[in-house]
Amino acid sequence: MGRLELPVEGMTCASCAMRVEKRLNRLEGVTASVNYATERASVTYDRGNVDAGQLVEAVQQAGYSASLPAPTSDDSPEHEEAARRDDLRALRRRLMLATVLGLPVVAMSMVSSLRFPLWEWLALALTTPVVLWAGWPFHRGALRSLRHGAANMDTLISLGTLAAWGWSLVALVWLGAGEPSMAVGSPPQGAGETPELYLEVAAVVTALILAGRYFEARAKRRAGAALRELLALGAKDVAVVVDGVERLVPIERLATGDLFVVRPGEKGATDGVVEAGSSAVDTSLLTGESVPVEVGPGEAVVGATVNAGGRLVVRATRVGADTAVAQIGRLVTEAQSGKAAVQRLADRVSSVFVPVVIALALLTLAGWLASGAEVGAAFTAAVAVLIIACPCALGLATPTALLVGTGRGAQLGLLIKGPEVLESTRRVDTIVLDKTGTITSGAMALVEVVVAPAVAAQDALRLVGAAEDSSEHPIARAIAADARERLGVLPAPQSFRNHGGLGVEAEVEGHAVLVGRPGWLAQRGLALGPELDCARRAAESAGQTAVSAAWDGEARAVFVVADKLKPTSAEAVRALRELGLHPVLLTGDNVSAARAVAAAVGIDEVIAEVRPAEKAEHVRRLQAEGRVVAMVGDGVNDSPALAQADLGLAIGTGTDVAIEASDLTLVSGDLRAAAAAIRLARRSLATIKGNLFWAFAYNVAAIPLAMAGVLTPMIAAAAMAFSSLFVVSNSLRLATFRPRR
Repeated sequence: MGRLELPVEGMTCASCAMRVEKRLNRLEGVTASVNYATERASVTYDRGNVDAGQLVEAVQQAGYSASLPAPTSDDSPEHEEAARRDDLRALRRRLMLATVLGLPVVAMSMVSSLRFPLWEWLALALTTPVVLWAGWPFHRGALRSLRHGAANMDTLISLGTLAAWGWSLVALVWLGAGEPSMAVGSPPQGAGETPELYLEVAAVVTALILAGRYFEARAKRRAGAALRELLALGAKDVAVVVDGVERLVPIERLATGDLFVVRPGEKGATDGVVEAGSSAVDTSLLTGESVPVEVGPGEAVVGATVNAGGRLVVRATRVGADTAVAQIGRLVTEAQSGKAAVQRLADRVSSVFVPVVIALALLTLAGWLASGAEVGAAFTAAVAVLIIACPCALGLATPTALLVGTGRGAQLGLLIKGPEVLESTRRVDTIVLDKTGTITSGAMALVEVVVAPAVAAQDALRLVGAAEDSSEHPIARAIAADARERLGVLPAPQSFRNHGGLGVEAEVEGHAVLVGRPGWLAQRGLALGPELDCARRAAESAGQTAVSAAWDGEARAVFVVADKLKPTSAEAVRALRELGLHPVLLTGDNVSAARAVAAAVGIDEVIAEVRPAEKAEHVRRLQAEGRVVAMVGDGVNDSPALAQADLGLAIGTGTDVAIEASDLTLVSGDLRAAAAAIRLARRSLATIKGNLFWAFAYNVAAIPLAMAGVLTPMIAAAAMAFSSLFVVSNSLRLATFRPRR
């Protein structure tokens, strides 16, 4: 399967987006979602049935243009932004001409004292370029749709403005409305009533709708600004170290494994590991955290973060599309291309909206004429119906809120994977928290070594440290690191076997060593003696972890390991409770240690001594009780539970597997970000629903009023422009979202 983001040009409303989407989805093996706000089609396709060229051709057959994204800098955010600026400038020129020429037409039409002989002909001369040149984008869009047997918003606008202008032209040229001795509305000598002119309607409607499009385009640019800023964060040039000499090269030439220099105040060129130097790195652009992070040799740094201190020499580990910034940008882009469930009704309405409105306009005209009304009144009501109807607001309701919400989230280090996630956050009532790395720092440290009589602590540290050195478990790493620090080089085990969630066994210097849970060793017939068991109970009552060690068939030592609480965990749990969520601590640690941690942060429900494979089962059990469960975790062993949960939140300092399995990613390791992410997602969903409500309410109220003749075409045009601006402006309020810190 291939995946492609196709830029689509020429869409002017939600109906256009729906038509392109339907055309793409007709192709075998293609699933497409077209976003009117971002003007992109997100396409997944079977390469065996369809190639990228056929996708472009399908868009063109729908009456629009598309191009394959170029792998060069021409497809960069800067290039796209320049193209948007050019489009805005062109739109502004048309708006200015429509305003300058349209104002005199309105003044002469509305104020009788400003009229003079043959003023109607001047009004026609001024209105013609407004309708035909300034309004050309509408007519072009209508013609393009007509060629493909369809209709869109441009069709309604074009029909309305051309009808008003065309009727006025006929009235002036053939029906004698422009006789020198007459004012509008006065009957000509020896004739019936003077035909009414609608030049001001044509001019004002064109100008108002252009104004709406212009301000809408500006607002849409602002809506996508956060993502553009994120994608443009990276450095443009990099100082690569070759044979001890620094050379400045374009970032595109940097390869994995290259050494590069980051001086104070510079951005890191790409993701890497510090080889030399130490400094504080400002990661706020990615994580939203204002406090710089201290880094030194062997520690990872992320590209686009700012070096706030000393000189760093870094070895590149990821470049190009594999960097953290690129992956975050890809996640946000994919989220913005999706559709929330609440948008589906709007899509169905938009797909049939324009033909229905045209039918209603004809029905209005026929109804007024059948009731004996004058032709002018019937014509005015029909044009108002054409102008007032606006599916644009329906099409903008979801994507603009997603654009702003996900973009703001990315600025704060909160990555929302898609619109479906927003629905999940609303329903969640229980949040399951992993302990290690989520509530605690995950930086385990060896606190104490208690040995049996006649056993040397140094021997216990050497044998157990060597056995644990082959394990990836955080507790094992803490013991091995402390042993290496005290003793230097550790012996290599002759054999090693890991028992997931229980412990390890290894042969070290001819000794059969077992290290793990006291209960596991007891099952193997290796019970702790009185002194060691007393040390175990004391450690567990203090919320610490006791690891038993045995060799040569006898339990000989207890290693006490502790993990520090993150300083913000208690505050985070309080924030989650304020959101109406019931916190549950889920951990593989013993009950005493788990309860001690839970009590420290304010959690009442604890599920302890859970093996990694059982975490997802416990989430399923909570769901079977009728709870809607969110899960927060950071490790590979949390991935099944994250995927099983109704809402998965991965701590971004954890593993790629956990992040992939989650719905929300918290780029920073601060648990408070979980509450902030849920608040942002809920507010985004509320904004989408508010947008859709007002968009539907506008059309439900406005169309009957226009049919009844209450709204004039000019008022209708202003209302139509306002409806789209309201939706976009309401979405932009999400840009002010602030985490409660």
